[in-house]
Amino acid sequence: MITSRPAPRSSSRQNFLSVVLLVCISILAFIALVQPWSLRQATLLLEAGDVSPQDLRAPGDIRYVSQIKTDEARAAAERAVEPVYAPADPLIARGQLEKLSGILSFITSVRSDTFATPGQKKADLAALAESSLSSRSIEYLLAISSTRWDNVQSEALNVLERVMRNPIRTDDLESVRQNLPSMVSFTLTEEEAALVVALASPLVAANSFYSPELTQAARQAAREAVPQVTQSYAKGQMIVSSGQVISAADFEALTNLGLIRPKDRTLDYIGSAALVLLQAAFTTLYFFRRRSPVLADLRGLILLSMLFLIFLFGARVMLPNRTLVPYLYPLPAFGLLVSALFGMESGMVFSLLLSALAAYGMPDALGLMPYYILGSLCGVLTLGQARRLGNFLWAAGAIAIAGAAMVVAYRLPFTTTDWIGVASLIGAAAFMGVASASLALPAQYLLAQFLGLTTALQLLEISRPDFPLLKYFLQRAPGTYQHSLQVANLAEQAAERIHADALLTRVGAVFHDIGKSTNPLFFVENQPPDEIDAHTDMDPAISAATIIRHVTDGLELARKHRLPSRIHDFISEHHGTLVTRYQYNSALEAAGDQRDQVDIEKYRYPGTPPRSRETALLMLADGVEARARSEHPKNDEDLLAIVRSVIENRQQAGQLAHTPLTQQDLQEVTESFLTTLRGTYHPRLEYPRERPAAEALPTSPVAAALKKRK
Repeated sequence: MITSRPAPRSSSRQNFLSVVLLVCISILAFIALVQPWSLRQATLLLEAGDVSPQDLRAPGDIRYVSQIKTDEARAAAERAVEPVYAPADPLIARGQLEKLSGILSFITSVRSDTFATPGQKKADLAALAESSLSSRSIEYLLAISSTRWDNVQSEALNVLERVMRNPIRTDDLESVRQNLPSMVSFTLTEEEAALVVALASPLVAANSFYSPELTQAARQAAREAVPQVTQSYAKGQMIVSSGQVISAADFEALTNLGLIRPKDRTLDYIGSAALVLLQAAFTTLYFFRRRSPVLADLRGLILLSMLFLIFLFGARVMLPNRTLVPYLYPLPAFGLLVSALFGMESGMVFSLLLSALAAYGMPDALGLMPYYILGSLCGVLTLGQARRLGNFLWAAGAIAIAGAAMVVAYRLPFTTTDWIGVASLIGAAAFMGVASASLALPAQYLLAQFLGLTTALQLLEISRPDFPLLKYFLQRAPGTYQHSLQVANLAEQAAERIHADALLTRVGAVFHDIGKSTNPLFFVENQPPDEIDAHTDMDPAISAATIIRHVTDGLELARKHRLPSRIHDFISEHHGTLVTRYQYNSALEAAGDQRDQVDIEKYRYPGTPPRSRETALLMLADGVEARARSEHPKNDEDLLAIVRSVIENRQQAGQLAHTPLTQQDLQEVTESFLTTLRGTYHPRLEYPRERPAAEALPTSPVAAALKKRK
């Protein structure tokens, strides 16, 4: 099933988002129930959008004003009106001319400054705001005579004034600026004309803007100019053919002809709202009273909601006013899918909610509701934890049998049905069971693959001894492999004790040290007994980096072999942000216990502290197993001291701060670890030393008996 990864730091935000999602789902569920196609009637109480059950013709001549077509014609007239822009604003033109005059005055003062060097003048002009003068233009500007400069100033003001007199929209700015050279007087030289354009171009600004008021007034005038549209029908003229969707105009015509009347659906709305509100309240109580792990994972919550809506809308579209289809619809597939992804309890709860909504308002609602509910519940209970493919086959059989039983229980006694009809319904129940399992099995696999989810089938598949990565692990690092198995036993038992995901915990523990297989001899459990430790003569920082690297190496191997993303969490979180204490202490000793001389971050693991109960259990089990293996405890007191020491150390280091473990959970974990370790490190009988063969083996049973008698 999907495993949650809680985020305690944002639990309030998570709860808020969950409530928002629940409100959205409730609204959509209400819409699914009250839509015309969801409560479609067989009579002529029709609405726009319904499918006409028969040909509808005009019973007599009629002519009337069609409000629908009048509104359509007026809306078309409105859409035909182009956006209206206000006239050119003279204030904008005056402002831009004033800016240009200021710029020209500044340039004149720079030109006439006898105390400034040519370089300073160029720098002053280059820094001039709202100017696009190039270095070549600046040099030419400083070189021309005062007479020619006066001509340039006059022409720049003249060009800008002529341009700004015309309406300029924001979209037209670029084209207007490109046309500026054609507006410069031909009496100026090419260089002077370019200078005029460079001065005036940046100051060309939009002076005509879109006017919502003028546009709305024009559209309103266009709308009012459209006359009312009349519609007429002759006697016997076809209005709506059988099977045709009734449009708004058809509905208006049928209403005027008296062929149909709109149905008052107030009671339908009230009933649907009551059912949806009750289910929303039930879901809220379930999530927050049971503290469902689904609530801690927003991604899983969204997926659950989408599946719920897909099956609900599918039922509301396909089932109304049909006889056999409601019994064929594979509604229990939702329960199987939710059970496989989120757990059996969630599968049962949400199957119950979906069954009640799917059958609501159907002609045979009282028979369909138990048909769906009991079929789904039997399928979910038979599927269990969905750890084998065969479970899906058994679930299909359970759904079929439960469905057939409901058909016999609710159809035979209360309705007049021939045996052919009963046989058809029983066959439909069998089809529903097979279809539900066939749909749920590939769907849970595809969802797990595409959305990065983790299912029990995936975990069982990758935990098989013949899985390529495990074979590689065993061959490369047999000592670490055995250590991982022992840690897996510890963590799994503790997970069962506190009702965490035991399967996920075990599989994650098996793979948590997979990175050590890249450099197995750097880890003591893989070193031959008589071989010198590779870390003995190594610099502590390098030694620590080598050890720490097994986390990143493990993640690389996990990605290469496409392990589920939750297994990545076990690899990256099992050391959290702890420090390789042995190497760090060695570095401190080499530095004379001067902590400021040793960078502790070089000795810290790069992962993150555990964020779920399962990864926290792995961290604790890993530490306890390592300590127990190195210290060889001789009694229960030694074992208990090791377990408590490891748990207290991880708590003080802040490694459990982001997990939902409680003190009661930690007490249960302590007892579980102690029970498991007691079985591993129990005292053994001390066998007598072997004697020589001649002395150890009596010559015969008779001789042995005589020797004992003496």
